[in-house]
Amino acid sequence: MPDQSSEKIRIAVNTRLLLPDYLEGMGHFTDECLKRIVKEHPEADFLFIFDRPFDPKFIYGPNVKGIVCGPAARHPLLWKLWYDLRVPVILKKWKADIFLSPDGFCSLSTSIPQCLVLHDLSYLHFPGFNKRSHRYFYRRYTARFIQKARSLATVSEFSKTDIINHFPEAKGKIDVVYNGVKQQFSPRDLEKRETTKNHYTEGKDYFLFTGAIHPRKNLINLLRAFSQFKKRQRSSMKLVLTGRLAWKYEGFLQDLKHYKYREDVVLTGYVKEEELVEITAAAYALVYPSLHEGFGVPVLEAMCSGVPVITSENSAMQEIAGEAALYADPAQPASIASQMMRIYKDESLRNSLIEKGKLVAIPFTWDRSARLLWEAMMKALA
Repeated sequence: MPDQSSEKIRIAVNTRLLLPDYLEGMGHFTDECLKRIVKEHPEADFLFIFDRPFDPKFIYGPNVKGIVCGPAARHPLLWKLWYDLRVPVILKKWKADIFLSPDGFCSLSTSIPQCLVLHDLSYLHFPGFNKRSHRYFYRRYTARFIQKARSLATVSEFSKTDIINHFPEAKGKIDVVYNGVKQQFSPRDLEKRETTKNHYTEGKDYFLFTGAIHPRKNLINLLRAFSQFKKRQRSSMKLVLTGRLAWKYEGFLQDLKHYKYREDVVLTGYVKEEELVEITAAAYALVYPSLHEGFGVPVLEAMCSGVPVITSENSAMQEIAGEAALYADPAQPASIASQMMRIYKDESLRNSLIEKGKLVAIPFTWDRSARLLWEAMMKALA
């Protein structure tokens, strides 16, 4: 790549979150946007910078070169080493024109223009949901990252407003790049749905939560809400929780051991995408009461799958779903339970939400996300 014509734009990308069979949140965003940008822009050369050996499937085209640049940056000291010492050497060696960093961090020691994707400020709103060392790093460096980046992107107007309110210097250089939803998420016929339910819930209907087992996801209040629902409805409804065990999950698992309705709660662990597609489409409803999200992709995945949604009020999810979802106060289990009971007892409401959801989800494509991210990147070069 270094000996190619200088007329070609050379784009370096932080791809350390492209991990095989372990894509979540920012990893999915990076994967979906980059595979499209690479294809749509053969006039550009891309340098993908990994912090460990990478899967060749992430080299999306002949205009991509993968570089392993250690050490694996998985905690604050190594973040600092990787971004400010190791990455700048690569950028200089390969004469990069721009550095795209989609994980909220950027390099403070390079002069190359940078486009930074900052998904949310959850560390400010719920500091207890982060390790102390991580929290210290975010507080110390986020403002400096925002000042250093030539352009910024975030995933919703909700997050954009939040970022500008806390960091006014972001105003004028931050744009919204919405997440998308994959076409695989679509309605399934009755036979398919029954097969999935037979596999996971002995044929019973179920409420679904999708996401990592993490305090921010508010699963303790979801369990309390499910208890209230079961006591009042006395139905055979199950609760399916899909996602890996993330941070501070031990307390949740301990509570679950003594949970009255433990036999009605199914923990699947991390599931591959093809499996998640089927689990989502067979759900009675998605319940997504997260305390803070920059976007909330599972909400769109459910809507595309013909599944109604209950989610958090006064959140990014309300911006995304509009009138196509029911909203609850995530801090109040009774509020969540009330909406679960509404959707369970009112079939016409449920059907209405399904139809509205399909329409709301239409604009949220990864093609649009990739186009918007490319525009943000070019803004850094302008």
